[in-house]
Amino acid sequence: MIIYNVSIKIDHEIHEQWLDWMKEIHLPAVMGTGCFLDHKMYRLFVDETDGITYVIQYSCFDMKALENYQNEFGPELRHQTHRIFGDKQVSFRTVMELV
Repeated sequence: MIIYNVSIKIDHEIHEQWLDWMKEIHLPAVMGTGCFLDHKMYRLFVDETDGITYVIQYSCFDMKALENYQNEFGPELRHQTHRIFGDKQVSFRTVMELV
């Protein structure tokens, strides 16, 4: 099992708008690609002075499914996010394997 981990920090001023958009638009779009089996979204308990941090973990069977997402769907979905929220959010991605 491969876990695609996306960590995101969001400015306070757009937090509610971003959270609604993630739940209603972005997460369904990512899951609609068929590349992932499921996802989980977490809010981190960290210092929120400069923003609120979330982690979203998407599960897929193998690296081929993840590579398909990254090549075919990821760039456009990231572009949409940046177009809407710009520099009010920052993210980074890691890949893990369940052992």
